[in-house]
Amino acid sequence: MKKFLSTILAVLMLLTTAIGFAACTPGPGPNPGPSAEPNFDVPAEGYDGSEVTIKFYHTMGSNLTDVLNRYIPLFNELYPNITIVHEQVGGYDDVRDQISTEITEGTQPNIAYCYPDHVAMYNLAGVVTTLDNLIDSEIVVTRADDTTEVLGLTAAQKADFIEGYYNEGKQFGDNLMYTMPFSKSTEVLYYNKTFFDANGLTVPTTWDEMEALCAAIKLLDPTSIPLGYDSEANWFITMCEQYGSGYTSATGDHFIFDNDTNKAFVKEIREWYQAGYLTTQEIYGAYTSTLFVSTEGTKSYMSIGSSAGATHQRPAQDTNGNYPFEVGIAPIPQLNPDDPKAISQGPSVCIFQKENPQEVVASWLFVKFLTTSVEFQAEFSMASGYVPVLKSVADNAIYKAFVDAANGGSHISALSAKVCLEQQESYYVSPAFNGSSTARDQVGLLLQTCLTTVLSGGQTVDDLIDSAFQDAVDECEYSAG
Repeated sequence: MKKFLSTILAVLMLLTTAIGFAACTPGPGPNPGPSAEPNFDVPAEGYDGSEVTIKFYHTMGSNLTDVLNRYIPLFNELYPNITIVHEQVGGYDDVRDQISTEITEGTQPNIAYCYPDHVAMYNLAGVVTTLDNLIDSEIVVTRADDTTEVLGLTAAQKADFIEGYYNEGKQFGDNLMYTMPFSKSTEVLYYNKTFFDANGLTVPTTWDEMEALCAAIKLLDPTSIPLGYDSEANWFITMCEQYGSGYTSATGDHFIFDNDTNKAFVKEIREWYQAGYLTTQEIYGAYTSTLFVSTEGTKSYMSIGSSAGATHQRPAQDTNGNYPFEVGIAPIPQLNPDDPKAISQGPSVCIFQKENPQEVVASWLFVKFLTTSVEFQAEFSMASGYVPVLKSVADNAIYKAFVDAANGGSHISALSAKVCLEQQESYYVSPAFNGSSTARDQVGLLLQTCLTTVLSGGQTVDDLIDSAFQDAVDECEYSAG
């Protein structure tokens, strides 16, 4: 509760700060419109070689900071006067909360891990640097080894980013670029390949196949819960994307998910739940991977969860070092396999405005170095389980060997990465605005309520669903003010 109150206070202070900040700082400020202009002008000399210290907040554990620490010296061979100081600040929400407080004091870092809703919050004070002018800059910078580079991104570098990941930086309603993709994940379908093969079951590619498959698994194992889906919010949002039915909008009427199409798929999912075909993380009370890896008692045979959590979807080895079953990984089911949609998750990075423009340019050079380096992206992916953001990483010899060794046991992270890379054209991101995180929370709660509520007093399923949708919209609109 204490942490929650401090976050609310920081947000209120951000709103206050935004009023004064907009008067002295160029840029879109809160709620920029379609005609907003980039808020950072690149100095004529680009980076002038001056000594600057760049502070970077992230959530990396020791395995990932080891990778980062191997690449900072390589960056400093090119730019010795740029000192990088990086700090792990708990989890993603801890990074958000600390920065929200620091913005009110003007002590925010130069670079930070972020999710879109975090950036929408920071934008209340207009302190996130738009990257457009940096990305498009043709200024030539001379490095310490007398080589040169263009300050911005070349056409080839832009084209190398996986499109869905790159476009996440422009989901804030004004078509400006606020973030660069750092490492990504998505949702995938984990399935018990040993069980599927033994019983002649086919991995579903469409949602139309899911109900019959769950019914068949129930006949084979009546005590099972065939499917576990970790995130109710992701499920709801992904179905909106696959149907094209509307979830949220960055401009105008933000909360557009209350419609007949969305109510219909929620009703169908309720029927599956009531038949005992599925559970979710909130309903089950733990990650559904717990059911999936179980070898005793109630089990599931399919689990939809993060591609970065593949090792948690693998059962423990027995005393002989063998896995009780082989795990298969596939893309999540689709409504239309010819137009697939899968959610883009995982951290991006944003750059904060500073009085000294050289700090912003130096921050950009470091972000560019990490996000366009095939070698860094390959090593970071192999250490983290996240997916690299560059297409060309797939051709890197070391990474190719990593992916070629993919299997459903000892190299399950590689198998997960392989599936993610094969569906790189599928990724989508939701619009980000002040209130988008509330919408996410509310649709997750909506789905949970509609699945589990016992009807009473003459209430119909349609009554329940109508009420849940209306409550969710009301909560979103109240939160957004």
